[in-house]
Amino acid sequence: MARIVLLQMATALIAAVLAGVFGNASVAFSALLGGICCALPNAFFALRLFMSARKPGGANPMSFFIGEFFKITLTIALLAAVVYWYRDVNWPAFLIAFIVVLKSYFILLFRH
Repeated sequence: MARIVLLQMATALIAAVLAGVFGNASVAFSALLGGICCALPNAFFALRLFMSARKPGGANPMSFFIGEFFKITLTIALLAAVVYWYRDVNWPAFLIAFIVVLKSYFILLFRH
């Protein structure tokens, strides 16, 4: 789980750097925010699942579903916060970075 979260954080940074190279600071910041809106909820979900698995009796399916609910809620809250507080969002950069970070775990699936 930690590898996936670290990969997603690194992907968010790489997306922001690439957006900055091909765009300006606003494009790079929008890409970074898009990546964070995806990676941060996943990090909290992984932490919650790890802590739940460490309890006596291990993780149960309900803790997974509750964690997934909070992950989705946090994702929506972060997206809303970006829309509310950052008026200069470059939407293509934001959404592309969000999707790239969301799908970056596929890289780990194909590693040996």
